[in-house]
This record gives sequence, structure tokens and C-alpha cells, in this order.
Amino acid sequence: MVPVIFSACAVGPNYVRPTMQFTSPSSFKESGEWKKAQPRDHEIKGKWWEVFNDPDLNALADQVNISNQNLAVAEAQYRQATALVRAAKAAFYPSITIGASYSLSLFPSVSGASSAASRTSVLSGSPASILSAASSSSSSNTPTSQFSLPISISWEPDIWGRIRRTVEASSANAQASEADLQSARLLAQAELAQDYFQIRAIDRQKQLLDRTVNDYRKFLDLTRNRYAAGVASMADVLQAESQLKTTQAQAIDLGVQRAQLEHAIALLAGKPASLFSVPVSGAGIKPPDIPVGVPSELLERRPDVAAAERRVVAANAQIGVAIAAYFPTITLNASLGFQAKNFLKWFTWPSRFFSVGPSISETVFQGGLRMAQTDEARAAYDASVASYRQTVLTALQEVEDNLAALRILENEARVQDEALQASRRSVHVTMNQYKAGTASYLNVITAQTAALNNELSAVNILNRRMAASVLLIKALGGGWNASALNPKEGKAAKAKKKQP
Repeated sequence: MVPVIFSACAVGPNYVRPTMQFTSPSSFKESGEWKKAQPRDHEIKGKWWEVFNDPDLNALADQVNISNQNLAVAEAQYRQATALVRAAKAAFYPSITIGASYSLSLFPSVSGASSAASRTSVLSGSPASILSAASSSSSSNTPTSQFSLPISISWEPDIWGRIRRTVEASSANAQASEADLQSARLLAQAELAQDYFQIRAIDRQKQLLDRTVNDYRKFLDLTRNRYAAGVASMADVLQAESQLKTTQAQAIDLGVQRAQLEHAIALLAGKPASLFSVPVSGAGIKPPDIPVGVPSELLERRPDVAAAERRVVAANAQIGVAIAAYFPTITLNASLGFQAKNFLKWFTWPSRFFSVGPSISETVFQGGLRMAQTDEARAAYDASVASYRQTVLTALQEVEDNLAALRILENEARVQDEALQASRRSVHVTMNQYKAGTASYLNVITAQTAALNNELSAVNILNRRMAASVLLIKALGGGWNASALNPKEGKAAKAKKKQP
């Protein structure tokens, strides 16, 4: 039980969550008629990446949670913060020290009178006096032993609340560190998902280019046959060959970006890049329905917002610590133990000693140091409040940005699909006209290039939609909630990296 004797009150302001300097919106501006996932089984939970229904992504996310070294750093910093909480709480209890000692005095000093007499006799020059002094000195120079076993107890009652404010600040910092850990985990997971879907987009682009290369190769053979028959020029053959090689080069170039993304995922998963690979897959991907909720929920759902708010608590408590320095320091001291000149009598009852007494001290002048420290604490609090408000505004912006991106990209994808269908029909019609001799080869190349560009644009838009979906979930805090912060920081240090 924490000693609370003499504990009256804690000086300094009690914490109140800072208010925003703006009217909190009741809904997101860009949500509009945003998709509402029904039933609630679609609601984002802890493993938020599972809403994409991709087993490969699920497996990679588990590796990130276990092996990512940045998460290991954040987890160690969290345990360090919780240890500081326990260290701060230790000040509630008395400090007890114990130690045994032994001393041996070979030539103890004689009493003042006898010493003076001895010195006088020696200086007088009388033989009898000299012998008497020598005899007296010899008898008093017997070695003396001293055995001691003192126990010292010191306790500073927390009358002004300095220790309680220190514990409050440490606890808030530990909770902020816990939220930082969750924020780092969410960031790593989001980066993984973005890189993964970009690899899937590259795989689809590679499949598209490979298929186009095969079509161009067939068209080159057709053009060569037409040249051999005298109905096409050598320029047509060279243009067809150039178009084929250019498309082959595009397909090869995708390998650079894919390799770099694969290496980035290996780093996130805590694996050597040389021993890690992501298998090629042409499986279709689709943005999921994401329930966005209301803006006020971001205060509870985003770990970076929670961390910023907890740091405001810590800064507020530090003001109380600074103010407590104005008040006297009261300490209760006690000392007891055993002391004897003989080892056999060391622990006997007559050898005991005991003393107790309080002490009080007050610093009366420090050249304005305490006032400066208090002003510093108040300024740090104001800075943490501004940082908290900025974090909330940034959270709102990120949600609005990605809601707008998803809404606009969805409309763009629909129009792009219409353009793609039209370009495919254009290639078919132009090819027939070229075979019939009613269209030039330039028309064919133009139609084929437009169709390929539309195919690639469609894949890029899908990739951007998937990235916006990931960023929206990240902006909403993933599946995290501030209620996950453990109020008992000592136990919270047992959090494991494998937890989502």
C-alpha cells in the first residue's frame, strides 16, 4: 500500500482535455453518400488488412507484426517508459539502507591531559619523567576494534504532491509510448499493404504487356506476309517491329520497380532481401467498402492523436512538479543498529543504538530558477496542446483527402473503362480496314497505342484506388481504439510485438 500519511493535496492544475479552436464537424465533407458497409461484419477490426480478403497479404502482415525491427525499437521504448513509471512510484516508499563495518585503531589518541603531561615530562629531560611517559604511552596504544551494523531509514512524505505529479507525468508518457508503438505498427502495416498492392498492379501490367507483345508479334508476321505479297511497304514492317520491341522493353523495365518493392516488403517483414520474394499473381483486386464513422471518433481511433493527448497530460503534470519546488522539503529520518568493540558482544541488547528525527529545508534564493522552471513547464504545456490540435487537424485532413481520392477515382475508373472499351473496338475496326487496304498502317499503330495506354491507365487507376483505401483505413486509425491503452502501465509492458 502506497504511504499516504501527510499527503494533503497535489499542487498544480488538474488535467482537462484541451478543446479545439474550431467547431468539430458532425460528418466528413467528402463522405457524402459514402458506402456504408452492412452488416457490421464488415466493420474494420484489429487485423484491418483482412478486409481485402487476400491470404498472401494476411501472411505478410503477420510477419511484419513479429519481425519488423522498427516495431522492436518502439516496443523496447514502451517498456522503458513503463519502467520509468515504476521508478517514479518508488519515491512513495521509504529508502532503507543497511551496511556492516569494522575498524581497527592501532594508535588511538590519548586524552588531552595525559598527552600534555607526557610531552612536558619528555621536554624537561628528567629520566624518571621520560620513563613514566613512555610507560603511559605504551599502555594506551593498545589496538581497538569497532563493529557497527547501522540501518538508516529516510522517507519524504508527498505533502505537496510532487511525487504524485511525477508519477502522473510518467504514466501519461508511458501511455503515449504505447500509442506510439501502435502508430508505428499501423504505419508499417499500411506501407506493407501499399507496396503489396503496387506489386500486384505491376504483375497485372506485366501480364498486359506480355499479352500485347504476343499480339504485336502476330501483327508483325502479318505485316511481313503482306510485304512479301507486295501489298505493304518495308516501312510498315519496320514500324511493326519497332512497336514490338518498344513494348518488350516496357515489360522488362517493370522488373526494376517490382524488385525494389519486393525488397521494401522484405525490410518491413524483417527479412534479408536476398532470401525473400513475393510470388507473381494475376488475381484481381478490388477496393473494399470502408465504414468511415464520424470525425469525433478520430480522437479515439487514431493512436497518434491519443499519443499527442497523453503528452498534454504529462506536460500538465510537470507544471505541478515545478510549482511543488516552491514548498519546503520535509524528510523523516531514523537510524538504528548495533555497535560494539567486541565481536561477541556485537549483537547483544546493550550494544543497540537508535535515533529518529525529522528535517525540513526550504530554498530561499535561487536567482529566479524556480520561476523560470515553472514558466518553462507552462510553455511546454502550451506547445503540447498546439501539437495535439495540429495532430487532430492533420487526421481530419488525411481522412478527407482519401475520401475525396476514392470518390473521384471511382468516377475516373468508370470513364476510363468506357474509353478502354472504345479503344478496343477502334483497334478491331482499324485492323479490318488495314487488311482491306482502306486504312494506312499509321492508323493501326495509333489505335493500338491508344488501346495499350488505356489498358495501362486502367491498371494505374486501380492501383491508386487500392492505395487510397489503405491510406483511408490508416487515417481512420486501422482497427485500433484508445480504450486499448492500459491504465496500469506496469502490466502493459507485457505487450507483445505479435499483437496486431
